[in-house]
Amino acid sequence: MLYMGVRLMNQAPATLAREFRHALDPAAFASERLGVIPDPWQERVLQSSSRRLLLNCTRQSGKSTTTAILATHTALYQPGALILMISRAHRQSMELFGKCSGFLKQADARLAIDNAMSCTLANGSRVISLPGDNPDTLRGYSAPSLVIFDEAAFALDAVFMAVRPMLAVSNGRLALLSTPHGKRGFFYDAWHSKTETWQRERIPAEQCPRISAEFLSTERATIGEYWFSQEYGCEFVETNDQLFREDAIERAFSHAPDPLFA
Repeated sequence: MLYMGVRLMNQAPATLAREFRHALDPAAFASERLGVIPDPWQERVLQSSSRRLLLNCTRQSGKSTTTAILATHTALYQPGALILMISRAHRQSMELFGKCSGFLKQADARLAIDNAMSCTLANGSRVISLPGDNPDTLRGYSAPSLVIFDEAAFALDAVFMAVRPMLAVSNGRLALLSTPHGKRGFFYDAWHSKTETWQRERIPAEQCPRISAEFLSTERATIGEYWFSQEYGCEFVETNDQLFREDAIERAFSHAPDPLFA
């Protein structure tokens, strides 16, 4: 807040009050500064203090927009913050960074450096968007304030493992957002984890006011139940190439009998 205080010390009391309100309430920042009226679940995410966020949301629900707002707010109101946004490939990285860059300019952020995939604010915060196709290219960044994994269910486990140690010192926030992609991978494991505390948000398509029932009915009939349940229903289902069902594998194991040897 020191940077914001210096920048606003000659401003009117009403402007100061607005800035303090926006600093403390990212949802108010989104609606009043960016013109984005958040859905109830988006408001929960933006106002959350959780260090671990899991967004299992239908396609076109606004999950990328939500995390782009979170990145924008962090960059503006946490001077010197490092925000890493990781996507499946280069094109998706550009799309996600484009949203964040647009929000920063809309909020009149002072940009010292502005590139196609990264920017540095005058307050020292950096936003860097990276493709997640190679874990080796992600190493070297340290102490991020916020890490965002877009389409996390489709990312390599090795990429996730390369990123987690970055948060050890900073205790930064981690947000995983995706639609499901089978019962596999770190996104699936995190959703069912009992050892790590996550704020979980599951938003199927019928809870998104911008997706009509008529569209969903047509999609279900066209693409079939398997794809529909994942893309719109946010359900983790067995993969097409899986030989045995998950419940059949679980039933094959039993710890009830006594062992042959002590």
